[in-house]
Amino acid sequence: MQLGQHAPASRTVVHISDTHLLAANTPLGGQYDTLGNLERLLARVERTGTADAIVFTGDLTDLGEADAYASLRSAVSPVAQRMGAEVVWVAGNHDERAPMRAGLLGGPADESPITSVTDVGGLRIVAIDSTVPGWHHGEIGAEQCAWLEEVLAEPAPLGTILAMHHPPLPSHVPLFDILELRDQGALAEAVRGTDVRAILAGHLHYSLAGTFAGIPTFVASASCYTMDVSLPGQRVNGMDAGQSFHLIHVYDDQITSTTVPVASSEVGEYFSPAWYAAMAAMTPDERLDAFSRKR
Repeated sequence: MQLGQHAPASRTVVHISDTHLLAANTPLGGQYDTLGNLERLLARVERTGTADAIVFTGDLTDLGEADAYASLRSAVSPVAQRMGAEVVWVAGNHDERAPMRAGLLGGPADESPITSVTDVGGLRIVAIDSTVPGWHHGEIGAEQCAWLEEVLAEPAPLGTILAMHHPPLPSHVPLFDILELRDQGALAEAVRGTDVRAILAGHLHYSLAGTFAGIPTFVASASCYTMDVSLPGQRVNGMDAGQSFHLIHVYDDQITSTTVPVASSEVGEYFSPAWYAAMAAMTPDERLDAFSRKR
């Protein structure tokens, strides 16, 4: 349905981050029900309708346990199947490459960077691995940058979304400076002037938007717990509230990101399918008169 100057989005991507699952659903930090929080988030995701892809930008598990990856797949796969969505998994600093490859991706349990290229009806989603084995900060590295340049040498019909864990953006929370993506200049050179239309990331446990090398960059919050950024930067800590995911809408000339909270309440019934059908049956001038004119 098009009631304004923009045609509907050609692709919809659900962006989720930082699930931090533990084996046997052990409470994270002794207090966070990571699986329960993920299941509540996925129920809200499914309410949105169909999606072309669901992208998880890292820290899928907290300790890289095989059972935690199995729990994640069991929770996500039925939802993705019902929505008709491809699933893109990105490694985060809390993940371990070998168990993630074996337990989630069905591949050989080796320690090489976990990268992927997924075609979603002409929209290319490229996952890169910003993790550094044994450390929590991020790096891409020369070899992976070269691989990315080779992938991006041929534009995709609807452009490319780049998915990674460590965001190439500044944070006003000083602790994240220690755990930042270190080689941002090299990544900027790899993506500048290419068909990358947006960058998706996680790691921060709060929603953030900015630009990197001129590219819109969206950081999704976490499903496990979030950072209370209402506090001064040096006092920010985690809380079991404010969980959300992002809806990425791909249009011909732009990409948008909508933050969707998990917490909800009852909604009104005024804007119903019948109301939209009535609006769609009107001419543009009739719609303006019926809905825009102040009375």
